[in-house]
Amino acid sequence: MGIPFIDLKAQYREVETAVKKGIDGVLGHGAYVMGPEIAELEDRLSDFSAVRHAVGCGSGTDALIMALMAFEVGPGDAVFTTPFTFMATAEAIALLGATPVFVDVDPVTFNIDPDDLKRKIADIKDNRTDLIPKGIITVDLFGQPADYDRIEPLAHNSGLFLIVDAAQSFGATYKDKPVCSLGDVACTSFFPAKPLGCYGDGGMVFAHNNELHKLLVSIRVHGMGEDRYENVRLGINGRLDSIQAAILLAKFEIFPDEIEKRQQVADRYNDLLSGIDGLTTPALAEGCTSAWAQYSLLARDTEHRTELMGKLKVADIPAVIYYPKPLHLQKAYANLEHSMGDFPVCENIAGRIFSLPMHPYLGAEDQETIAGVLEG
Repeated sequence: MGIPFIDLKAQYREVETAVKKGIDGVLGHGAYVMGPEIAELEDRLSDFSAVRHAVGCGSGTDALIMALMAFEVGPGDAVFTTPFTFMATAEAIALLGATPVFVDVDPVTFNIDPDDLKRKIADIKDNRTDLIPKGIITVDLFGQPADYDRIEPLAHNSGLFLIVDAAQSFGATYKDKPVCSLGDVACTSFFPAKPLGCYGDGGMVFAHNNELHKLLVSIRVHGMGEDRYENVRLGINGRLDSIQAAILLAKFEIFPDEIEKRQQVADRYNDLLSGIDGLTTPALAEGCTSAWAQYSLLARDTEHRTELMGKLKVADIPAVIYYPKPLHLQKAYANLEHSMGDFPVCENIAGRIFSLPMHPYLGAEDQETIAGVLEG
């Protein structure tokens, strides 16, 4: 067999007994949705994240939608975010009738650029009478936190909420703070490929504020009040399955060790690849740790990337492009009337970036093989 891009089978061997025990427990009590495992998971992950409250939900997308609904986002609101991310981030904004306002990214970290964010906020305030600046969603791309020392004051001094999209960065830290303790609300995903993933879909919202917590709990189950047949607001069906929570509890036991192993894998890659002509290895900002959801390189240009990925394919080594077409160029956002050239840094990165196999169980020998193919 070739080298897997993400080796969930190797991970399963580490947690098989605990996973089966957790699933058997759910089968035994029969509370398949919102069973006792949900509250236990929320307690464990809120403690880990140094946050008062956590609300489990059905997916990372649900987490974003619930957070936006808690801030009463709707038509006429502008929410600033990055175009260099997965569809769900801006989609959650648009689904509520609000307008995603895209901001270019930093050329080194690929995260939202605070300088361009400041410009875009001023532009909307000064030139768009049809839009009210409402909030910001940052994305900690590939596992590295955004520049929160600059973004948080900018958000709050502008009267905007800040949602941290930590779908790829759960387990990372910023200036010794867990990423999900940052912002007004943080959201993460438990999709199987994430650093902490279940065996289906799942997500979680983190909040310090008691009132936000109450809103999120209500929104999660159709806007329920004191009981599920009293509906005090509009909400969604955002509940988390008990079996997925049981799986996450089992996997969380080894999660801190896996984060350390991911860093070791990233360090080996950096050592092996840093001298290859035309390749730029990922840089970690000072004071940050990464969850290393992906290990992403920049080729010299698109042609060089095609050449390198062709070599990997011949060697049966998987490589993936995250993300080949930025959101501002996607048909789904044609109404925003963007075109090529509007976000030059983002577009340049999209034409050069590609990701190598990355998981905690990737061995040095396999990494040496990958480096040899790229160097050859």
